[in-house]
Amino acid sequence: MTVEELAEFCDKAQSAGIVEIALTEHLFRFEQVKPILGSYFRRFPERPMRTLMEQYWHDHAKADLDHYVEVVQEAKQAGLPVILGLEVDYYEDEMDAVSRLLDGYPFDVLLGSIHWIADWPFDHISDPTVVAEWNQIGIEPAWEAYTRSLEELSATRAVDVLAHPDLIKIMGYRSTRSNELHARMAEAAAKAGIAAEVSSAGWRKPVNEVYPSPDLLSEFAQRQVAITTASDSHGNEHVGFQVREVRRYINDHGYQKLRGFRGRQAYDVELSSEP
Repeated sequence: MTVEELAEFCDKAQSAGIVEIALTEHLFRFEQVKPILGSYFRRFPERPMRTLMEQYWHDHAKADLDHYVEVVQEAKQAGLPVILGLEVDYYEDEMDAVSRLLDGYPFDVLLGSIHWIADWPFDHISDPTVVAEWNQIGIEPAWEAYTRSLEELSATRAVDVLAHPDLIKIMGYRSTRSNELHARMAEAAAKAGIAAEVSSAGWRKPVNEVYPSPDLLSEFAQRQVAITTASDSHGNEHVGFQVREVRRYINDHGYQKLRGFRGRQAYDVELSSEP
C-alpha cells in the first residue's frame, strides 16, 4: 500500500460525495499478531476445517503493522481525507491481549467483526467445504453462536464499531428467532456504547441485502445506537458502492447523523444533503 494508491481511493470516494474514508485492514493480516494469536485455532479439535482456517490465517499474516500505520499517517500529512483504522476480528478470551497490542498505535477507529464461529470461517462463500458446514451446524445454532459472539465482543469494549453486524446472514439463511436475536445484538451495542456499521457490501453477497437488515437497523435506532457507513471495499472498484441507496436507507430509519472518530474519540456529524 502506498500514499499514491490511497489517493486513488480518495478520488473515487470524493467523486461519490464521500468526504472521508476509514482505512480498516484486518488485524490478522499483520505479523505482529502472530505471537499472541498464532496458535488460537489450536484450541479447537483437530479436523479438516481447523486445518483450513489455520492455513488461511497464517497465509495472510504477512504484512507489517508498523508500515501500515506509517503509510496512513503519511497520507494524512499529505492532506488526504483518511483516518487510521483496523478491523479486529473477535478472538474469544484473547481480546485483552489484542487491546494491549493495539494500545501502542495511534488508531482513530477500531471496527469489531465476527468472521468465524469456532474454526468455521462461515463467510468464505467461495469454498464448498465451508458452505457445506451449514448442514452440519444448522441455521439456528449458527445464528445463536454468532449472536453470542457479538454480545461478547461488544462487552469487551475493545472496539468502537460493530462492522457488518449481521454478517451471519451472508448466504441468505434466516433464523426463526430473528426478532429476539436482533434485539440482543442491538442491546449489546447500546449497553457497550459502541456504534453499528451500515454496509452496502451485503448487496454484493448471496443475501443481497444491506448490513444490517431493516429489522436490525430499527432495533439499533430504537436504542439510539449511533451508526457509521461503509462499502467494505477490498479494491478501488467498490469505494462508495451504492452510497445514495445507503443514504436513503438510513434516512428511512430516522438517522440524521453519522458517528465519526478521531483518536478513538467519538463525535457526531450531521448528514449533508443528498450526494
